[in-house]
Amino acid sequence: MSIVLVIAFTVLMLLAIPVGHALVIAAGATLAWQGELPLMIIAQQMYQQTQSFPMLALPFFMMAGSLMLGGKLGQELLSFATKAMQRWRGGPLSTTVVASVVFGGVSGSAVANASALGSVLIPWQKRQGYPAGLCAANNATSAVIDILIPPSIPLILYSLVSGVSIADLFTAGILPGILMAGGFILTCSLIARWRGIHSEDPAVGRMELLKLAVLSGPALLMPILILLGLRFGIATPTEISVLAVVYALALSAFFYRDLTWKRFHHSLIESGVATGVVMLVIMGSAIVGWILTFDQVPTRFAEWVSTTISNPLLVILVMNILLLVIGMPLDLPPAILLLGPIFVPLAATIGLDPVQLGIIMVLNLGIGLYTPPIGTTLFISSSIARSSLADTTRELWPFFGVAMLVLLAVSYIPGLTIY
Repeated sequence: MSIVLVIAFTVLMLLAIPVGHALVIAAGATLAWQGELPLMIIAQQMYQQTQSFPMLALPFFMMAGSLMLGGKLGQELLSFATKAMQRWRGGPLSTTVVASVVFGGVSGSAVANASALGSVLIPWQKRQGYPAGLCAANNATSAVIDILIPPSIPLILYSLVSGVSIADLFTAGILPGILMAGGFILTCSLIARWRGIHSEDPAVGRMELLKLAVLSGPALLMPILILLGLRFGIATPTEISVLAVVYALALSAFFYRDLTWKRFHHSLIESGVATGVVMLVIMGSAIVGWILTFDQVPTRFAEWVSTTISNPLLVILVMNILLLVIGMPLDLPPAILLLGPIFVPLAATIGLDPVQLGIIMVLNLGIGLYTPPIGTTLFISSSIARSSLADTTRELWPFFGVAMLVLLAVSYIPGLTIY
């Protein structure tokens, strides 16, 4: 039965059917082919998946990010990152990396990050003398840092399928995110030094930088407040997400004074549409996951791997390879929802911490967002930079190498995912 499911889903993806629809149609075709199970199971499983209180955190975190990035606050964040980095060699490129870390504490979405930052920073970087392909590659890879810094939408999705604490996952993602950011900044500096590119903008003074830090400080506090609220049990993840929206509204209304009904309405619609897309994928993944569980695929897969490969280090390597390969054609949310129920039992058999597994999965699938031939952030960044996919891919490899080093470190050094 699972073979029919995989074949149907693959065919639908090749026909460019949206992932959420492809999951539901493939599941329906599988049950119809099997003939013994009622199709009503599809509706039941899809509905049951929506009855999750923690899932309410998704739309509220999305709305908080939209409110904070859509107004003056987003401009102050970007200005702070730009001014802070322009005094260094490779500073214009490194600005994208630092901005991804800063915006990661607000948006939680790599694709949104790539679009928002790329449209502003890439034209400026090109004027500074950086090749379009390099600007696109830097933007595509840096955007993935966003999904490691809390609040992270992919980590929330992994929590839903694994039962792991969202607070633990948010805490565990911070150090890997900082490590990747540091590696990318070093890469930007070395590339600029090797190519002899210098920034034409003068370095800003300390007082101006301090002023920018104060103006952007309230936004920088949000991920810290989220972590403190979760770690000390002040509120549940869903309650924290609602408080994040209230915090964003208060900042826009009273601190930056740029909140209008039009912007509020736009944020409401934007977060609603984004939530609808993600929810359809979640609901489709629920019925596919039920079919795989009914067919005992997770159990049989875990038993096969544990009996075939006895060394836990090799099992982790195989898991990484599978995730990298699957992450190329499949988008991040459905990949987490489909592979989580399969990989969590396998991790338990080799003693791999489920929190560490979550960071490994998100980092792996995040790399798939800029890996040819179907990388989402790769296409977005290339389009903004007006660079060919071939040029962007040629400039991608130094950043890809850094990401792989961080991935290997996170996979084999549990201390890097402390929580």
